[in-house]
Amino acid sequence: MKVIQTSLPDLLQLELQVFEDKRGFFLESYHSERYQKIGIREPFLLEGHSYSTQGVLRGLHYQRNHIQAKLIRVVHGEIFDAVVDIRENSPTFGHYYSTLLSRKNAMQLYVPKGFAHGFCVLSRQADVEYKLSDYYHPEEERGIVWSDPDLAIPWPIQNPILSERDAKFDSFRDYLKHK
Repeated sequence: MKVIQTSLPDLLQLELQVFEDKRGFFLESYHSERYQKIGIREPFLLEGHSYSTQGVLRGLHYQRNHIQAKLIRVVHGEIFDAVVDIRENSPTFGHYYSTLLSRKNAMQLYVPKGFAHGFCVLSRQADVEYKLSDYYHPEEERGIVWSDPDLAIPWPIQNPILSERDAKFDSFRDYLKHK
């Protein structure tokens, strides 16, 4: 596994080692001891799997309490993944990082606690798996609108397919007022 430091402190991009031959491939998507050695020490309590079609955008999500770290991997397809640092004492507070994750590039993204996260689907469909360090608490879920002009995330789609909830999220400025 190759560890890639990103422009945001503690946010890691991981290139998994893929063993491929005529039968297909094998990769280790998680190995507790190896991940602990690179600083990923949270116990992951929940694993989620989302299936989405092209043009779907999910996010930018976070939980106010029961803050979650995430380990994200694409099982099938390709996504544009974006995270925003919402840790108040961070030197990169309000900054974003984006990357492409796909089954082909075998990348994972480790999103530590204190980030809002979202992605949009670039392929015909995508299966995304993510490990979470805390359980989902719907009453704690919050979000920042994907198209916030202050964040200026360069989403590669113009008119995404959104849930009603995601379409109504606050701007980053409103987040700052209500945090």
